[in-house]
Amino acid sequence: MLTPGELGDVVIMSISAIILAAGKGTRMKSDLPKVLHTVLGRPMLSYVLDACAIAGCDRLIAVIGHEAVMVRQAFSASDHAIRWVEQREQLGTGHAVMVCRDELAGLSGPVLVLAGDGPLIRPATLRKLLETHRSRGAACTLATSILDDPGRYGRILRDANGELAGIVEYLDATEAQRAIREVNVSVYCFDAAALRSVIDKLDNHNAKGEYYLTDALALLRGAGKKLAAVAAVPPEEVLSINDLQQLREVEAILAARGTAMGSRA
Repeated sequence: MLTPGELGDVVIMSISAIILAAGKGTRMKSDLPKVLHTVLGRPMLSYVLDACAIAGCDRLIAVIGHEAVMVRQAFSASDHAIRWVEQREQLGTGHAVMVCRDELAGLSGPVLVLAGDGPLIRPATLRKLLETHRSRGAACTLATSILDDPGRYGRILRDANGELAGIVEYLDATEAQRAIREVNVSVYCFDAAALRSVIDKLDNHNAKGEYYLTDALALLRGAGKKLAAVAAVPPEEVLSINDLQQLREVEAILAARGTAMGSRA
């Protein structure tokens, strides 16, 4: 059997998802990997895996790091065929996708990229992103959210035609830009070939010394590729889990959806 790195010109048509799940989660006040903290009795990562699978993803790639063996063991009996990729150093979201080079080799089709600590994401939201990505013929489609209180999220910049022009981080934004309510919630859909064309061009020339996946959008735009943004994420799905208080908030939201198994709609 060929390994991904030996595929050569073989093209695999699929809908893939790269789920970023390598974080330690120091604010959780536990040595347990963040994505193994339970939400209504289930590891938070399991909700994201389910959402991607139900949305139609037939290739699930989970990027793990802190206590990687523990994470793999926790999902050893999973119904999902998970392809595990280890990120030994956590050097940013772009770096997390970089370590998936071999898994991306030979792929043709859409590639979702999202975080493993966002168990509120629904399959319907991912399907809307995928449908928009196909209909627009974009190299990358960004799922955004419109919030009454956009807080410190990065703001979505659109041109005169309403097309995605860029993302400005809160700290870099002008007062006028901070008034924008459409925000980046880090849910992406890339064309596989387009993603491969730019992922190794990312650099870490920034204050944090990290590789940012958002820079991939600027590279694609600079290469003349089409970008799109769709306000696909309802406000109630935006919250991710970074500490115990947010975990309790997410549990309350999932409980309100009416099922201890979380939403599968």
